[in-house]
Amino acid sequence: NLAEARSAAMEASKSHANWDAQGTAALALVLAGEAAQAERLAADFNRRFPRGTFVQFQYLPEIRAARALHQGKPEEAIESLRAATAYELAETSNPMMPVYIRGEAYLSAHQGAPAAAEFQKIVDHRTLVLDSPIVALAHLQIGRAYVMQGDTAKARAAYKDFLTLWKDADPDIPVLKQAKVEYAKLQ
Repeated sequence: NLAEARSAAMEASKSHANWDAQGTAALALVLAGEAAQAERLAADFNRRFPRGTFVQFQYLPEIRAARALHQGKPEEAIESLRAATAYELAETSNPMMPVYIRGEAYLSAHQGAPAAAEFQKIVDHRTLVLDSPIVALAHLQIGRAYVMQGDTAKARAAYKDFLTLWKDADPDIPVLKQAKVEYAKLQ
């Protein structure tokens, strides 16, 4: 629900005292296609927290990478996330998000093997993300990465894992509908 996400992110972005809420809001805005607003928040964020570890080494690289990915520049996204590597397993409001975005960038760059490796990190460290949807989505993305590599057996298994995890999800969720179509093509 992009309209709801934009609205919630805009409201959260007003919380200048809370760097975590502002970083999450800026990331949500760029993911929702509001790159200009996210850039303004990121610039302010950078100015106000020049020595903030999570600001400089997680949120800002995520925001820059998501923007680059949205602009069709996966290599730039991967490069932006280099700064986040040392902190990608840290417990934050958006744990493992640098890993997820990096995996998406590798998929966008048609690099299936490194994409699968990134998404597998999320599956392997699922206790860090608890109830976040990126765990289930990582299974889906692993399936897509295996399709890209031509390994249909592993792709089917990954899609099946995703569909099993989301068997009780709202059937109208676009990503779920798309995954079912993609999985059917593998049969």
